[in-house]
Formats: sequence, C-alpha cells, structure tokens
Amino acid sequence: MTALPPTVVPVDLADRAYDILIGPGLLARAGEELASRFPGARFAVITDETVAERHLETLAASLTEAGLGFATIVVTPGEGSKSFEILESVVDGVLSARLERGDLLVALGGGVIGDLVGFAAGIVRRGMRFVQIPTTLLSQVDSSVGGKTGINTRHGKNLVGLFHQPSLVLADTAVLDTLDPRHLRAGYAEVAKYGLIDDPKFFGWLEQNHAEIFAGGPARIGAIAAACRAKAAVVRQDEKETGVRALLNLGHTFGHAFEVATDYDAERLVHGEGVALGMVLAHRFSARLNLASPDDANRVAAHLAAVGLPTRIADIPGGVGSVDGLMQAIYQDKKVKRGRLTFILTRGIGEAFVADDVVPDEVRGFLETELGR
Repeated sequence: MTALPPTVVPVDLADRAYDILIGPGLLARAGEELASRFPGARFAVITDETVAERHLETLAASLTEAGLGFATIVVTPGEGSKSFEILESVVDGVLSARLERGDLLVALGGGVIGDLVGFAAGIVRRGMRFVQIPTTLLSQVDSSVGGKTGINTRHGKNLVGLFHQPSLVLADTAVLDTLDPRHLRAGYAEVAKYGLIDDPKFFGWLEQNHAEIFAGGPARIGAIAAACRAKAAVVRQDEKETGVRALLNLGHTFGHAFEVATDYDAERLVHGEGVALGMVLAHRFSARLNLASPDDANRVAAHLAAVGLPTRIADIPGGVGSVDGLMQAIYQDKKVKRGRLTFILTRGIGEAFVADDVVPDEVRGFLETELGR
C-alpha cells in the first residue's frame, strides 16, 4: 500500500525557509527525502544511546539505500549531554569525519539532541546546515522548530547558544509509539501551550480529543500540525525572540527554575513536566494578581492533571528546595532585563501576554504559598 503523503507545514523565513514534514513512516523514507533536497551532500547523524538502539538502524538503512554517505556520532542520553564537554565531542566527531561546510548534520532524537546538534551546526566551520528528525512529541512540536539551540551551564538552562534554523524537519508520528507514557505526556504539555497562549478553541479541542492523540489516531497528526503552524507563525514574526516569540515561554520561567532545583534529574522532573507545572502556576499567579479568573487556572490544572501531568510543586519527587534557591534560578532566566523580572502571564485561557517588571516580592510570596499547598 502506498504511504500517504505527509502533512507539510512551511516555515517562511525568506532565504532560510524550510519545511516541516509530519506523518508516519518518515524515518524510513528519510534517505529519499534528503537525497532529493540536498544532492551531493554528506551527513553526520548525531543521536544518543537510547534513540540509537530504537531508531538508528532504520535511518541508516534509509540513507544507505539512497546512496548517501554518512558518519554516526552517539552520545549519552539525558539533559547532562547539553554541556560544553559533549558539544566539544560532537564538533570533534564532525571534523574527524571530514564533513565540509556544505554538508549537513542530522539531529536524531529529542530536544536535548536537537539543541546540542543545532548549536554544533551553528559553530562548526562557522556554520553548517542541519536537519531535525525529532523522536519525541515535545521536540516535534517545539524544540525542533524555530532555530533556538544551546546548552546548559551550572547557572541555568540554555544560557549558551544561538539562533540557527534547520534546513528541514522530519516529524515521524509513528516513532512516538515507542515512547514511554511519561515522555509522551511531557510532550503533550507543549501541545497544550499553544492553546493557552492565544487559541482557546484549540485548547477546548484538546480537552475533547486528548485520548486519541495519545492513542495515535488522526488527532495526533492534527495536533502536531496545529502546534507547528502556530509556532511557525510566531517565528516568522519574531525569529530572534525580541517580542511576541517570548510568549512561547509560557510556563518556562517557573519550569526552568524547577529543573535547576532538581539538578536536571530526569527521574524527578523532565522538561515537559516542568512546563506543565509552570503553566498552571502562571495561571494561578495571574489570578493572584487579579489579572485572570481562578476558574481558568483550575480548568488548566484539571486538564493537565487528567492526562497525568504535575500541577502542584508537591508533585515533584524530593521537593525543590527553598524559595531563595528558586528565586536565584528565576533571576537567571533569559527574559530578565537589567535585573527586572519578566513573566508570561495571562488574562484567561488563550490570552497570554508578556509582563515586564514583575515585582520580585510578589513572586516570592506566591512561591511561598505554592510550596505550602
């Protein structure tokens, strides 16, 4: 039976425009797609040990069948790989494979691999092209699109990096069936985010259709495509996050602080879980500031809890330490300007906005309340 053509979401950035292809079976057809779009190029496939075990053989067979030359670089899995040490090893592997500036890197994996490989592509040989093949729901709807790359430091998450757009994104929806349920739920938080930012109808649709998204029915492709279209529209308006793109960080200021507080320990908290909790807290904080109704915060919490995501700080195993520690992490957030706190707050579901100069004592008092829940 002939495979159905993938859904195509264009990212219109003039001479740096690219396509996001969404659908099942794209991993097995990747070689054909890459050969037609990048004739004569060689590739370096960078992945982690877990993804390599599940998917590298399929991708390698596809590249070989298409007659493409490629090298393979495998790193350790987990947030710890977004480090200077692993970045150096990836760059060294690319140079050792003698890839030229016109060749491409391929990021096969979740958000960690995508961020790491995109950063490496942006700096090796003063800039190479790269392809995203995201293997998690979170990376398919968020980190693989838009060109934000980077690594972590002891000061916080994604504080070293650059904007470097991919040349193609291949989102194979069938590979999501190999994810454990926890990571599928974590990715769903980023899907829900697009409804909470400015599309209340989409959020309502998610409330009605989330079961089919998790089961892998047509709603899964529809949800991923809707999220990618929403992100592509924002990136087109504000590629370097100087304005409206900051809205995509809804929930991330709190979420990143919790990731720092848990030392990026994926056993305790993964990124999407931090975002889910952060989005609930953003709505609760907005209600505390009399910007939004508590009913909206309760609705958001109810939906995310229904799919199994954390909605209270107490849901994080081992806790998150002190309010002082959380505030220190919040001050390292990339949206801080001249020491002033910036949060993405909301006037209701689908009505997110950038709030500059949030009073630190208000944040501190709110966190104290939440820690006591």
